Amino acid sequence: MAAPPNPSISFKPPSPAAPLPPRSAFLPRFALPITSTTQKRHRLHISNVLSDSKSTTTTTQPPLQAQPFVSRYAPDQPRKGADVLVEALEREGVTDVFAYPGGASMEIHQALTRSNTIRNVLPRHEQGGVFAAEGYARASGLPGVCIATSGPGATNLVSGLADALLDSVPMVAITGQVPRRMIGTDAFQETPIVEVTRSITKHNYLVLDVEDIPRVVREAFYLASSGRPGPVLIDVPKDIQQQLVVPKWDEPMNLPGYLSRMPKPQYDGHLEQIVRLVGEAKRPVLYVGGGCLNSDDELRRFVELTGIPVASTLMGLGAYPASSDLSLHMLGMHGTVYANYAVDKSDLLLAFGVRFDDRVTGKLEAFASRAKIVHIDIDPAEIGKNKQPHVSICGDIKVALQGLNKILEKKSVTNLDFSNWRKELDEQKVKFPLSFKTFGEAIPPQYAIQVLDELTGGNAIISTGVGQHQMWAAQFYKYNKPRQWLTSGGLGAMGFGLPAAIGAAVARPDAVVVDIDGDGSFIMNVQELATIRVENLPVKILLLNNQHLGMVVQWEDRFYKANRAHTYLGNPSKESEIFPNMLKFAEACDIPAARVTRKADLRAAIQKMLDTPGPYLLDVIVPHQEHVLPMIPAGGGFSDVITEGDGRTKY
Repeated sequence: MAAPPNPSISFKPPSPAAPLPPRSAFLPRFALPITSTTQKRHRLHISNVLSDSKSTTTTTQPPLQAQPFVSRYAPDQPRKGADVLVEALEREGVTDVFAYPGGASMEIHQALTRSNTIRNVLPRHEQGGVFAAEGYARASGLPGVCIATSGPGATNLVSGLADALLDSVPMVAITGQVPRRMIGTDAFQETPIVEVTRSITKHNYLVLDVEDIPRVVREAFYLASSGRPGPVLIDVPKDIQQQLVVPKWDEPMNLPGYLSRMPKPQYDGHLEQIVRLVGEAKRPVLYVGGGCLNSDDELRRFVELTGIPVASTLMGLGAYPASSDLSLHMLGMHGTVYANYAVDKSDLLLAFGVRFDDRVTGKLEAFASRAKIVHIDIDPAEIGKNKQPHVSICGDIKVALQGLNKILEKKSVTNLDFSNWRKELDEQKVKFPLSFKTFGEAIPPQYAIQVLDELTGGNAIISTGVGQHQMWAAQFYKYNKPRQWLTSGGLGAMGFGLPAAIGAAVARPDAVVVDIDGDGSFIMNVQELATIRVENLPVKILLLNNQHLGMVVQWEDRFYKANRAHTYLGNPSKESEIFPNMLKFAEACDIPAARVTRKADLRAAIQKMLDTPGPYLLDVIVPHQEHVLPMIPAGGGFSDVITEGDGRTKY
């Protein structure tokens, strides 16, 4: 975030003393929920600090009416710092946290028991808590909140913080710390978590004055939600938690540098230039990422007006309906042939809310080498970082799309005709559809996901671990709405799926939530089955169990002459048995479970899983020889795409 803003955009920072808008007024990469009747959080003070009176508003909905906050304490009544911290969370509209107690954070947990509005969903491991907070944020668009103790509790949050930073997920992590006088003495359970997490958080705080708590919490939620979202960490020493204070709730934010870099939506000249480029193009393609999840209405309207086909990144799935004829589905290493073909042959690439990740581009010089590139992103550091654009806008994609649509509608553009280009791409769809092999009576993993898609009507929220099952879930489940798809994209953190599903089920109790997982990823946070049972969360687990680290096995097959280097997860002395027995894990946590091994039995088994009230685990045994295809090898280009073969073939 340290890169300078787009020089073509000037910005007058608002007063840090101004009251904050609702979180839904910010329009970052991952900021807004999909429409839900269960949305519960409300900010208490409403105004817009990101724009002056002449600026275009950045929200399409009227602001919520300010509601007075009723404290449990009299205005002049002293209370512990921990109670101030919890009330600060309440004032931010927080209703759910994922917190695991310990010696340095138990004051916070005691304060949580005095809250009438905040529910703690107790994870069984701090990593489960941080991934659940991520799942909550990804499913709702609101910052997820997790809390851990000092030392090992805090360090167990590291993978989740790194994941949230790479995938632009708004999150606030709170850690206990040893008392101030003991910091730096190698005290019991002391780690310098601010230093540990400095490069994997958007910002972090070590609170050294109890009177700073209201301001710090307010700033943390603002930073997590605004601009390009990300995780913010607050480290609170135990003596600060215990100190008595009368809080000052009206302390202004102190973020002059950050606010001065916030882009201002004044780029009409750039928008006119983009419209001209669209009018001149013959083979345009939209390359859409996670930055568009909040702008799905505007994106659909732009596609209606232009007829430009849409390719999505892994993080952007759901921003544009996969069921549309203009959808090319996912591009990149395991994207569709027709999506990658479209980018390769395009003469105009509209890159909206993306960062030209290596798993999308492959060989940079060969990526969209024939195309003029338009890049719109809210993070100035991403503009030109990997691929130099011909036209760039550093700003909110929602506002930019609104401006583009306004120009297109005003000009009544009718000369756009990309029918020949779409016909060419339709031929590629017919020639290279997503497909899979059969293995006798064995269950193809892709088929299991297809059946789930059919039986849920494509409306479930899907979380995943990382590996082959993740790519198949991206390919074969059709996402038509944003925030249906929760996956660890940039970091690729195994063990993400189950706790993320917990967070989604807490945020969206109205939704069907399914964790499509692999046996390797699932076992990394299997302890969270206990949380699911105790909280009675209706999380369904579709476990694609091939007894191997499937994606690594695929690379072994392709590039290492199928030499197995510690990728078999079963018991070598009993290879004919399924090991470990995942049904026993479910039984230990009093969760109904079943195993299915034959394709003929699969549909009924999935239907039973969906029909069973509460949580359910379905262990689907699949062949380890299957490969995720298509595949463009790392560092390769479209000409290197692999579309055939599996583990039964020697390479």
